[in-house]
Amino acid sequence: MFRSLWQYRHFIISSIRGDLRGRFVRSRLGGLWFILHPLAQAVIFSIVLSEVLKARLPDTETPAAYPIYLLSGMAAWTLFSEILTRSMTVFIEQAPVMKKIAFPRLCLPVIVGGSALINQLLLLVALFIIFIFLGHLPGRALILLPLGIVLIAAIGFGLGVILGVMNVFVRDTAQVMTIVLNLWYWLTPIVYPANVLPEQYRFMVDLNPIAPLVALYQDALLFNRWPNPESLIMPAILGLVSMAFAMVFFRRASPELIDVL
Repeated sequence: MFRSLWQYRHFIISSIRGDLRGRFVRSRLGGLWFILHPLAQAVIFSIVLSEVLKARLPDTETPAAYPIYLLSGMAAWTLFSEILTRSMTVFIEQAPVMKKIAFPRLCLPVIVGGSALINQLLLLVALFIIFIFLGHLPGRALILLPLGIVLIAAIGFGLGVILGVMNVFVRDTAQVMTIVLNLWYWLTPIVYPANVLPEQYRFMVDLNPIAPLVALYQDALLFNRWPNPESLIMPAILGLVSMAFAMVFFRRASPELIDVL
């Protein structure tokens, strides 16, 4: 599978380029949406919630601490949710192409993942511009951000391929996961800091593999502190296991994909 992906690398690169170009076609603002969308969300949440949560953000005296905290967490979640949700439906959406053109089917989620990574880089550039306007510059802990990106992409890609194959055979998979992702979002300390949760609900954050990665973004972009290495063990294991299982699962199911589609 990996050899075939390498042989079709030019197809993957051109498809990623076409996917990005398609997002801006007929759009007068184009790439500005990468700045306007997160900024609008931050403004809305800040107006509604910052007066309540501002005093509870620990270890920072930054005036715009809550918007930065929120934007940092949303950047991490955006990468995860984009890879996962688009991978879940990519085989169904590209069924006509799969039936007409012979190429490794695994190229499709790889294209989704590559496009999401480029979107993430553009989003981070937009966030840095916003942070400058807010009078905040991230510190040296920023060098750990690529580690968070890799782990989030691995988990999102692994789970996305597994659920994408399942969605071909059981079309309710994507509908169920939409509900699960909405719940997962609110169980992840993005809008609120983890220390405001009641003690009896803290275990949900401890069992959430995305929570340490969101915290890594927030630590790097706001608090300028290094994450606890032990907190990254579970996300790293989940990323490796999900990727390995996804490859095995996809290889066994791929001969039947076209027939079911």
